[in-house]
Amino acid sequence: MKNTALVNKHIQLGAKMVPFAGYNMPVQYEGITAEHLTVRNAVGVFDVSHMGEFILKGDKALDLIQQVTSNDASILVDGKVQYSCLPNEDGGIVDDLLVYRIDEKTYFLVVNASNIEKDLNWITRFNTFGVDIKDISERTSLLAVQGPLAIEVLQKLTPVDLSSMAYYTFKKGEFAGVDNVLISATGYTGAGGFELYFDNEYAEKIWDAIFEAGAAQNIKPVGLGARDTLRLEKGYCLYGNDINDTTSPLEAGLGWITKFSKTFTNSDALKAQKKAGVLKKLVGFEMIDRGIPRHDYPIVNAEGRVIGNVTSGTQSPSLHKAIGMGYVESEYSALGSEIFISIRNAAIKASVVKFPVI
Repeated sequence: MKNTALVNKHIQLGAKMVPFAGYNMPVQYEGITAEHLTVRNAVGVFDVSHMGEFILKGDKALDLIQQVTSNDASILVDGKVQYSCLPNEDGGIVDDLLVYRIDEKTYFLVVNASNIEKDLNWITRFNTFGVDIKDISERTSLLAVQGPLAIEVLQKLTPVDLSSMAYYTFKKGEFAGVDNVLISATGYTGAGGFELYFDNEYAEKIWDAIFEAGAAQNIKPVGLGARDTLRLEKGYCLYGNDINDTTSPLEAGLGWITKFSKTFTNSDALKAQKKAGVLKKLVGFEMIDRGIPRHDYPIVNAEGRVIGNVTSGTQSPSLHKAIGMGYVESEYSALGSEIFISIRNAAIKASVVKFPVI
């Protein structure tokens, strides 16, 4: 089991630690609901240093990225970030990721922790362009400072004008006395905020500086449990749950990052799927009757026939009701469609809703 550079901080704070993607990670501190509401209403800090980071450098770096990703990275300019995915050759998804353009010959990719080796091997397989690929995951720390008060806290620690940064842009600069910190206006909560990338050696210094700067805002550490409930309220996919090697980006509602203005891995097959129409779709839903949907629970219609399965589900701390995501046959995907979640052999009524739900 690997540890992030901040493991001692988490233990000192009384975090409940669990194995996740090969790392010993904090799932919660004072409780998932309290941490969730802290991020929605104020500001919280996530240690997500388990995520993977690659640097792609070379004259043909963009050509390689265009080959392996579904989105059109040619529209990126320096300082811009793009959400994308790595399609496989069978219609599914190797992983979803962020693509950062440092300059015209240098790109920074952020991938899911559980897929670091898999993604590196996949991208390398297509590297007929002589691109230099470096995996810097082991030496890179990542903090996500999220919530409406994040900018108020972080601006105290950097000369970079955070208020001028648009969503999905980034800058490199000094932060908490540390040079060359990558400050990114991104996040996985839908609550606003920033993500900070830096070398492991500065992790405790930067952590302490953030909490000192945020004392007046009652800043709190937040674990992976609340990260999951926050992203689910916004309808953000989680790899391994809502998307995987067998789900296509079109089925998952990710047509907006699947650009057929270029050729990429399996693009012809995905283009044909788009033309024919998908047979199943990922939808959001909220429970009408009492019950908590869980991963892999069957979704059935009014006659009890299985029409899909739950991919993610929880009790929403913001809405005080149960919500979820799942794949259903396309005819049941319209907003307002009545579906039922099979929970302990009982069909519990739910309704298809538009995400984000908050």
